Amino acid sequence: MKTAAIVPAYNEEQTISGVVRTLLRSPKIDEVVVVSDGSEDRTALRARRCGVKVVELHENVGKGGALKTGVDAVTADILLFIDADLLGLTQNHICQLLGPILDGTADMTVGVFEEGRLATDLAQKIAPFLSGQRAVKRELFSSIPEVEHSRYGVEMALSRYADKQDLPVTVVNLKDLSQIMKEEKQGFARGLWSRVKMYWDILRTVKL
Repeated sequence: MKTAAIVPAYNEEQTISGVVRTLLRSPKIDEVVVVSDGSEDRTALRARRCGVKVVELHENVGKGGALKTGVDAVTADILLFIDADLLGLTQNHICQLLGPILDGTADMTVGVFEEGRLATDLAQKIAPFLSGQRAVKRELFSSIPEVEHSRYGVEMALSRYADKQDLPVTVVNLKDLSQIMKEEKQGFARGLWSRVKMYWDILRTVKL
């Protein structure tokens, strides 16, 4: 079975190259696609310089729409979703996420940060079902109705669907992995507002 890594990215020029290069070095991944979700910086340029396929969306459609665009751009049976703002991504993390899918013991894996940074570790310990680091079977992702409209609620939608269908899900601890927080990237006020909008997307998904 083929495996594709899909990286949704919005203004992630500082970290996108490191994330993409790590994915490209993995023998378990057949294709890497970056979806630049209306980015206004050099995210697309830097990803393209790494030698990967880049899909540029001229307007920001949200994470759910970006992932759907990436999925439509590949033919792989197994999809690896990786955030563009990760710090410390390694080959071992990739193997941990893909392993249970490849050996047939899970239909989806969810990665939870461990011993990375206190703030991001704590957030994922409290709500692991919101993690953006996942591997899923293509048919699972494709079964979620209107996933392209879920924005930041896409992880909640994936978790809820797997739970309702009683599908096997494996949670894996991703040691020494973390990500840059919105408040760090955008400044406190703007980052906090972005976080509020993210939580609203998640709550809206819960109500559906």
